Amino acid sequence: MAGDTDRSTVYDCIVLGAGIQGSFTAYHLAKNGQKTLQLEQFPLPHSRGSSHGQTRLIRKAYPEDFYTKMMEESYQLWAQLERESNTVLCRQTGLLVIGDEQKSEFQTILKTLGRNQCPHQYHTTEQFQKRFPGVLLQPGEAAFSDVSAGILYADKALKAVQDRFRQLGGIICDGERVTNITPGTEVTVNTASEVYRAKSLVITAGPWASKVLSPLGLRLPLQPLGINVCYWKEKVPGAYGIPQKFPCFVALEPNGAPHEVYGLPSNEYPGLMKVCYHYGNKADPDMRDCSLEAPPLQDIEILRNFVRKYLPGLEPEPAIMERCMYTNTPDDNFILDRHPKFQNIIVGAGFSGHGFKFSPVVGKILCELSMGKEPSHNLEPFRLARFSTS
Repeated sequence: MAGDTDRSTVYDCIVLGAGIQGSFTAYHLAKNGQKTLQLEQFPLPHSRGSSHGQTRLIRKAYPEDFYTKMMEESYQLWAQLERESNTVLCRQTGLLVIGDEQKSEFQTILKTLGRNQCPHQYHTTEQFQKRFPGVLLQPGEAAFSDVSAGILYADKALKAVQDRFRQLGGIICDGERVTNITPGTEVTVNTASEVYRAKSLVITAGPWASKVLSPLGLRLPLQPLGINVCYWKEKVPGAYGIPQKFPCFVALEPNGAPHEVYGLPSNEYPGLMKVCYHYGNKADPDMRDCSLEAPPLQDIEILRNFVRKYLPGLEPEPAIMERCMYTNTPDDNFILDRHPKFQNIIVGAGFSGHGFKFSPVVGKILCELSMGKEPSHNLEPFRLARFSTS
């Protein structure tokens, strides 16, 4: 356990979960003068959820305007945390978006960047071959760059926001699994060792969200997925690396695959490029085996084929495989809303494998909901009402 608590204390807010979404929520609450307690079921740091690992993509390239607009503020808040923590958390590399030029998603993302005046560049086939000789486009495919995109240093980011929360007077208690939540004007939260009370509760429990919310009468269509995070060896060390200014990339449905393949330049493991499939196997977060004893790895075969066709400078067999968790909604949009019955219980869930980059602005929104403020972004795409939740 970290931090000191007093049984008689009534907190302004308790944040359940110390992943990146909960940690930014706690940080914003503390910055707003709220007496805040953050609870985490595992000893920190841990690799059981969705916020560990060294790197994540940061980008504005989305089909939806609302995500692109949210990222405008998210970039500003990431820069603010960098200044406050005196830590480099982002690195601009650019992002290649690769796809069938005739498909609607490719065109929609391109138009969204233009409509929102985001720096981007369309590449002709000749330009692309000269600039990115290590990538082979397939017949009918084209590419454009989201110029401001790049890499987030995930582990450093999580530590920085938690350290800053503590500096602002916040308390983190780790190794405390919640056993019961009693709604009321004051919410009571029981753990295996303590009882806590607060005027409001924010639940950012990641893959455990359904298990936490079901006893509160809220059944959400959330699907935890076990994800294989794969690293592939460069045939020529550094060919796909940051010193060579190689960008991140997203390939939209390559070779007819139903989901994206994405990659980040070799960075955390020298000589290894991170290339992953944006989907995984259904999983129970309490049963997940972190030793990679996983079910048949169809996603790995998709990646092998992708590497052979698109990235000939990589060995077509993963050198390292790590594990992570997604928690997907049916529409892949987040859930950011109040409990329909208990207005002082706030839910942040279903980040669907693309939420890390948004965490500064998600935390701000969840803080606003907790404090009864008007949300600073339109939450219509994120409302619980779009699902049957009873």
